[in-house]
Amino acid sequence: MLLTTTGGYAGRDSGYNILMDKSAKIKIAVLRGGPSNEYEVSLKTGSHILSLLRNKPEKFEPLDIFISKDGEWHYGGVVHEPHQALKETDVVWNALHGAYGEDGKVQRILETLGVPFTGSDAITSARAMDKEMSKRLYGRHNLLTPQHELITEDNFTDDNLINIFRTYLHPVIVKPVDGGSSLGVSLAHTFSDLSEAIKHSLEFSKRVMVEEFIKGKEATCGVLDNFRGERVYALMPVEIRKRNHFFNYDDKYSGEIEEICPGNFKLEESQALGELAKKAHDVLGLRHYSRSDFIITPSGKIYILETNSLPGFTEESLMPKSLQAIGCSPDHFVEHVVNLALDR
Repeated sequence: MLLTTTGGYAGRDSGYNILMDKSAKIKIAVLRGGPSNEYEVSLKTGSHILSLLRNKPEKFEPLDIFISKDGEWHYGGVVHEPHQALKETDVVWNALHGAYGEDGKVQRILETLGVPFTGSDAITSARAMDKEMSKRLYGRHNLLTPQHELITEDNFTDDNLINIFRTYLHPVIVKPVDGGSSLGVSLAHTFSDLSEAIKHSLEFSKRVMVEEFIKGKEATCGVLDNFRGERVYALMPVEIRKRNHFFNYDDKYSGEIEEICPGNFKLEESQALGELAKKAHDVLGLRHYSRSDFIITPSGKIYILETNSLPGFTEESLMPKSLQAIGCSPDHFVEHVVNLALDR
């Protein structure tokens, strides 16, 4: 790809060279919306990123690209094909969440067009979005993660459910394999709960995970590439206190939970959370930034639940809280990630 000093891209070339005048404004297309259940959250993330980019008009020229629920790309109020919408773009900020934006699909489009973008590439995005695949990789690299069973419409039978019900202590967590924002997640105490929870999760994904419920203190920890002299830098872990036994969609975006940063962790727990978040980032092959969720048991064991390759960045999101705790402004974070995407 050849970027010009005036913005826009000239297609992919064999050397994939970037020629850009660092004194010129960087044209940044912010993708938001999208055909997923996390459409509303993506709109908020995108809006916040646009506002942060507008804080530096001498450096950045943000371009607002709205993607509708049916997948149409809109720029300037007009529907465009992706290559048309991005023709003046130097780099894309991917503010999409969930299906299409976080599972590798939009990344494949951007890779085909040769446009740099924030976040992980197509393959690793798909890997992180698939909770079952992620858990297998965690296990191979000695990251402790809750046991689980995979359910599809094909094996959603009474015999299978009876086997799961007899095997696992109760309650259990039921969640979509490839969902985000805790959509479709339920806590099942009884056999009837289990069946209904699986039916509910199947509305969000063709594959559902029944996972052992680990009781303990909930934590999340973000990481950032090439920051403060470290290849992967761990941000301050956040402690999550909630009204329910698990962190559901309503809790995440209603403001009715308590998010403590820095969390009330022992020094060794904070250090361990940071190292585990960095390891998960590497194990999944992610880039630029990510955030992993954990449970710390009363005995001190730390279980990793999942890793988010594109954590939300609304004003209420967890990532900005972690950045604030280490003295990193959202403006600086955005500029740093843009430079990572441009590899400069």
